[in-house]
Amino acid sequence: MTTSRRPRRVALAGLIGTTIEWYDFFIYGTAAALVFAPQFFPSVSPVAGTLAALSTFAIGFVARPVGGAVMGHFGDRLGRRRMLVASLLIMGVGTLLIGLLPTYAVIGAAAPILLVLLRFVQGIGVGGEWGGATLLALEHAPPRRRTLYSALPQVGLPLGVVLASLVFLAVRLVVDDATFAAWAWRIPFLLSALLVAFGLVLRLRLDESPEFERVRSAGVHRAPLAEVLRTPRVLLPAAGLNILISGFANVLLVFTLAYVAARQLVGAQTMLAITVVTALVWAGALPLAAVWAERIGRRPVILVGVVGLTAWAFPYFWLLDTGTTAGALVACVVAGAGFGIGTGAYGAYIAEAFPAPVRYSGSSVAYAIGSVAGGALAPIVATVLFAQTGTGVGISAYVVGLGLVSLVATLALRSPHAEVPDPLPAASVEPREATA
Repeated sequence: MTTSRRPRRVALAGLIGTTIEWYDFFIYGTAAALVFAPQFFPSVSPVAGTLAALSTFAIGFVARPVGGAVMGHFGDRLGRRRMLVASLLIMGVGTLLIGLLPTYAVIGAAAPILLVLLRFVQGIGVGGEWGGATLLALEHAPPRRRTLYSALPQVGLPLGVVLASLVFLAVRLVVDDATFAAWAWRIPFLLSALLVAFGLVLRLRLDESPEFERVRSAGVHRAPLAEVLRTPRVLLPAAGLNILISGFANVLLVFTLAYVAARQLVGAQTMLAITVVTALVWAGALPLAAVWAERIGRRPVILVGVVGLTAWAFPYFWLLDTGTTAGALVACVVAGAGFGIGTGAYGAYIAEAFPAPVRYSGSSVAYAIGSVAGGALAPIVATVLFAQTGTGVGISAYVVGLGLVSLVATLALRSPHAEVPDPLPAASVEPREATA
């Protein structure tokens, strides 16, 4: 394979792999909103059951910093490709076992406990996925196309949402509600095994990152995460950058299903179809935003996304509350476009905020912390606010608050490490043959 084709192959493999990982991650969110409360938490009220189910969804986000730290450590010492293979295996096994998990009616309290443990396993897997896929694409890319190439793995998130929504929609259309609740909800989880096998074949054929090879020849850090933690002026704004989009996206992808159902605004199948359209718009806007960022700069494009989404928080729920399909479609599609604009340059901007020897650890942990502070809490906070007020006003105000955090973080973050840094001082590194 020619050198010019290799970066495209790596970026495409990253896109496919992250699509599979996010499919696995988001089928859980859809199931949590639609079916997990009665299947795994039947002894509590409907609201409490929904909160419990969404709390298990949040566990996956809580596990992501752990996965990011562990896989970031080994990714900075042993290589990006190995950790990408490991993350896909971990995610695939966890998802398959959820599809096979007995419900509360069969094994009692063990069912929700095992569900939480398996969700934690999913979070470990995806915690190492984002950083590795982004870095492998970024570090293989031609110098002037690093933003675009690193954006392609980001497209895997909305495409994973599309795939998850389409599979759930197909199952819902084929079976009745009772059959879906009884066993058919397991089908999307079991299908994951085939997708993971395909993704593993692709990843095992990839070459290691050229930048990592140069870093390894110069010497790797003994403790890359410790180095990252010693630079809070980089880590904290890098984490804050992701809070708004992660939070708003999970309000849309997870909470909105329950919101429109509770208020009888839009049917479940219609909402799933709208989610598919939204994710497709998100996926289309993302590489376009990356190309735009290559022309005018990464930070200005990210700021457009952050400001636009913050301003959309109130119109989003106003349009949902019209109870019309058109209103829900406009609300979600505009938000999806904002997600794409806000994340088109995000991967390169976060990754290059950290020098290459600690880049996997830094970018993975920063991304995961932002996801916990935003995405993990957002569906739970939204459910509580809705239960107390019966409207989306409080939720909109909450999203605006997340937007202000991300706005400050975007303005504060500097991302200067586009090139491989000079070799590290001898006291900070170990020779190539050292192991973790």
